Formats: sequence, C-alpha cells, structure tokens
Amino acid sequence: TKNGVAGLKVNIDAASTINNNVLAIASPSLSSSSTNSSASSSSTTTASEPFSFFDNLETKKVRVYDIDIAYKIFGKGKPLILIPGFSMTMDMWDPNMLNGLSSNHTIIIFDNRGVGETTAGNNIKKFSIQQFANDTAGLLAALKIDNNKPLDILGASLGGFIAQEFALSYPEKVDTLILYASTCGGNKAILPQISHEAMRSMVSGNASKDLFLSTLFPKEWIKENIEYIEKNFLFPMGKVSTENIQRQSEAATNWNGSCDRLSSITKPTLVITGTEDIISPPENSLMIAGRIPGAWLVQMEGGGHGLMFQYPEKFTRVLETFLSVS
Repeated sequence: TKNGVAGLKVNIDAASTINNNVLAIASPSLSSSSTNSSASSSSTTTASEPFSFFDNLETKKVRVYDIDIAYKIFGKGKPLILIPGFSMTMDMWDPNMLNGLSSNHTIIIFDNRGVGETTAGNNIKKFSIQQFANDTAGLLAALKIDNNKPLDILGASLGGFIAQEFALSYPEKVDTLILYASTCGGNKAILPQISHEAMRSMVSGNASKDLFLSTLFPKEWIKENIEYIEKNFLFPMGKVSTENIQRQSEAATNWNGSCDRLSSITKPTLVITGTEDIISPPENSLMIAGRIPGAWLVQMEGGGHGLMFQYPEKFTRVLETFLSVS
C-alpha cells in the first residue's frame, strides 16, 4: 500500500551469502581479476559481473550553480537517485545492490559537493545540508530526468540528512523516499556509540583501516569474514580531501535537524537500519519512522552501518519490495 506498514523487521542470518566482489566498485584500485573462490554456490552474481558492468560506465559532468557535478546514469525503468553519505563517493555503493536495482530502475549516482570528482564551489569555507539538497535538486533539473517527474530518492547516512531536507524543500520532486542508516539530526538524534578519539579520527580523515572497518561492521562479522575483507576492502577508498571531510562534518553538526518537521513528509517512506549500527544507532531510525506518517521500518538483524555490503541481496530485496508497492 502507499502508506506502508510501520514496524516491519527482517531477521538476517549472520552467515548469509556474500559475494567476493562486494566492494569492487567501492575501491577503484581493486583488480578485475578477483576470484570468487569463497562465494557460495547459491550466489546469484559472479565476481566478474559487477566489476565489468560498472567499469564500463561513463562518468559525466554537468554545471549546477557554482560547481561541476560528476555523475553516472545506468539501468532502465523509473529513475532512482542515490545520495551518498559522509566522505562517500559515487563509486562506494555496493555493486551487487546497484546491479540488482538497475534491472528495473534508471540509477543516478553522483558525488556530493567537494567529494570525488565534483568540485567544491566558490564558498569552500562552508558547506551545509540545505546546500547539498539544493545541489541535488539542481542536478535533477539540469539532467531533466524523466521530464522532471517525481522520482525515487535514497539517502545513506549523511545522505539521509540531505534526502530529508530534499523531501521537505522539494516535495513535488519526490515520489518515494528511502532513508538508510540515518538520523533526523539536531539535539534529538542518538549520537554515534564510538569514542571521542575515534570520532575525531573519522572527521579529520585520519582514521586507520581497522577503525574505519569497525565503524561499518560488527566485530563478530569482521572476524567471520576477514578473508573477504582482506581481499576486497582496499583502503583508502575514495578521493576526498581532508579539508572537505571536515567541512562535511561541520555541515552535519550545524544542521538543526528535521525531527520536528518530519510529519510534513507525506510521500511513501522506507526507513532501513541495522540492529548493530554504532554510527547511526537504530533508535534513530525508529524515531524517524515514528514521525513520518505511514513509514515502513526495516531493521536488519546483525547489520552495521555498512549493512548493504554485509547483505546486498537481502538489502536490495527490501528496496525492491518497497518500491514495487509504493
């Protein structure tokens, strides 16, 4: 139904199948010769498929306000734009998820202002969540996607902040909204469950590989999948300057949040979180879902902040189910 079902919970077995190439697109330096020796025979995607698929995608650029936005478009069907999270480039989405979604959707991925191949603009001293939302709207206007009809929006983590602000500022451009591992910000948000020292390392761009992994995945999952991680999770992952990482962090900190405005969102909304997320604790998603009329809430058992990499097929199935009935 259009209004969805609040409180839907998906239990994920910690031993669920993962493909050995999950991070092929997440790390530009990953060799296309990666093998799939540890992948389950029940897997529906081979190691070479996603890499070859996305390796052939052309990166384009378009002028939006004072910046040149880098983007890629692929797939067929109703448009779905993905807004990346903190320090995340467009090449850091899970390729299995993108590959699955592109069968029924035209996928638009892009780099936020000052990240990856998108320029930082004229006023590089300060970024804001509203500015990021305006950039997203400007990108869609420039591309004239689907004759500017409303489209589906997915925001991950900080990208969820942007997606919320986008939905509130440009409701006529939104058909459905998906908020993954996010919060509604402000003083009502549940803070990350990591030390101040770790947080400082993250926002300064100086986090070690081990620290970075520990913020994305539960310790037990890392331990059980260490071979997969060592083969495929190369570090560092994207092209983001330390200064712009800090500016993104300041934009998030300075955002007043949307908690008290969420009831204004009337479009079908899916809120998805992992039960073991320590960056955006799941209580945040419960708060969001409780404030958006008719929102779906999906909690993936054992999922961390990077649950789309842990369970790409199930994650994609949840998205497809929501999009197919909304």
